[in-house]
Amino acid sequence: MNKTSVKDLIALWDAVSLDKKTENKILEAELYHKLLNFVQLGKFYYFIFNFEVIDIEFLSDSVKELLGYEKEVYDMPFCFSKIHPDDKPYFYSFEEESVKFYLSLPIDKRMKYKTSMDFRIQKQDGSYIRIMHQVIIIQLFEDGTFFRTLGVHTDITHIKPIGKPILSFIGIDGEPSYINVTPGSQILKIEEPISKKEKEVLLLLIDGKRTSDIAELLNLSKHTVETHRKNMMQKVDAQTTGQLTAMAIRNGWV
Repeated sequence: MNKTSVKDLIALWDAVSLDKKTENKILEAELYHKLLNFVQLGKFYYFIFNFEVIDIEFLSDSVKELLGYEKEVYDMPFCFSKIHPDDKPYFYSFEEESVKFYLSLPIDKRMKYKTSMDFRIQKQDGSYIRIMHQVIIIQLFEDGTFFRTLGVHTDITHIKPIGKPILSFIGIDGEPSYINVTPGSQILKIEEPISKKEKEVLLLLIDGKRTSDIAELLNLSKHTVETHRKNMMQKVDAQTTGQLTAMAIRNGWV
């Protein structure tokens, strides 16, 4: 992570720490754990969406670096207005499908999924980039409805310069994933080409970690990490690690 993202993380945790009680320290640790499930390849920014006020309550400074906009003007209506006109129908249908999906889950499962979709968004200079929109629920009301979500927007233009948007629901902590979901149709579990442990390695590879770093973070030997990497490449017929990570992002596996 660069210095900006570390600063953003500190601000992020502070934003959801309503007080200094122990349970909020536990929430901070849980946030850090959840952030490990985000793809952070390329430039990115963080935000927290509050469903009680229906708007962004925290936005990282790095939004200016990525899109060129000042934080003060970047609220949710502004963000929606900058989505490419051809991608807006996808975005709205994906959002509707996401709400239906989460409400169909038992309450104790709703914080164990990441929504992943992509669309094009306009920068201040008028050009468009493709972002990966990743969201995890971080707080629920007592009745199980949404309170706060943590989101990351990552520039994936260099990975997916063209193509239609894709929606996926990525299972965390052993939950099944639902890849390339078509809104309005029955949601079916898709057998992913990579295992849970391989996905943990893949996410860290995407984040730019070296084999030795991944081994330390996952408490594995360097040989085991290399074995996971080679197995993934063989399964999807990738010739390089870069090709592997690009395929994973384009196809919504992560």
